[in-house]
Amino acid sequence: MPENDIKQITDIPFSVLDLSPIADGSTPADSFRNTLELARLAEKLGYNRYWLAEHHNMPFIASSATSVVISHVAAGTSKIRVGSGGIMLPNHAPLVIAEQFGTLESLYPGRIDLGLGRAPGTDQLTAHALRRDLRSSGEDFPEQLAELRNYFDPSLAQGYSHVKAIPGEGLNIPIWLLGSSGYSAQLAGELGLPFAFASHFSPHNTLPAIQLYRRSFKPSKVLDKPHAMVGLNIIAADTDQEAERLATTLQQQFLNLMRGKEVPLPPPVDNINDIASDYEIAALENQLGTSIVGSPQIVKGKLEKFLDESQADEIMAIAQVYDHKARLHSYEILAEITQLK
Repeated sequence: MPENDIKQITDIPFSVLDLSPIADGSTPADSFRNTLELARLAEKLGYNRYWLAEHHNMPFIASSATSVVISHVAAGTSKIRVGSGGIMLPNHAPLVIAEQFGTLESLYPGRIDLGLGRAPGTDQLTAHALRRDLRSSGEDFPEQLAELRNYFDPSLAQGYSHVKAIPGEGLNIPIWLLGSSGYSAQLAGELGLPFAFASHFSPHNTLPAIQLYRRSFKPSKVLDKPHAMVGLNIIAADTDQEAERLATTLQQQFLNLMRGKEVPLPPPVDNINDIASDYEIAALENQLGTSIVGSPQIVKGKLEKFLDESQADEIMAIAQVYDHKARLHSYEILAEITQLK
């Protein structure tokens, strides 16, 4: 790559992924207040977009009614893009999502993103409760996606022209494909859509998926060149010691999932090795391998290395931090490092 084409962390957009975490001792109402405060800060600091994710039956995530929370955030901000990271399309009829996001785009024009995933975002029993049956298990995702896109732009395909999404039809709502493997990467490339990769929980597939997306990319009326965004756990604090302590909340979250124990987001501990076995520590390192944790200087260096390796077009930072003020400060540090605005 020519030297003048090398990306710097000050050259690309940074965005925020928020799961509206429910911390131990707090309520979903607290989570939504915190979400709006973080979104307003992100807008003030110059972050590009603010996404919320669909998860169900998880006591530490409040954003299950994702479209409703998106509206809450968009109403409380003025210019930052707000969207889904993502909507799990197999859980829904495509027409319902077209109407929901058509409504959002009509209320907040030019600010809404629709990121789509094909996983259930939950366990199988909950997926059954959501869908009533499991015939749509993700294998028909390309067909669901085509149906959804057709509601926004009937010229794309035939078959549903007699059913209209109102509001929705004729609106220009960016659709992103989300993934943690190569499936959505290739599909996004073939359709000429932007792609977001979940490196925050699937680190080892990051580079292969981005490379596959770029190899598969075909220009479309949506994009003339690929746009790959990467989700990263980024936890910054004034000192390395404090950042590492804050990050034990994220580590405990994954430990609890491994142990089949679903509880609100736990407070940090001084040393994760005191509560986890050697096997569990190795599993955490495998699952959270691209996490960037540390003081400003450390975070800057690790970010530069990651961007050099991945050549990502955008970074979406997620900070699962127990203390809300520390979470806000983490995003303040990241904005200063990357010279947002």
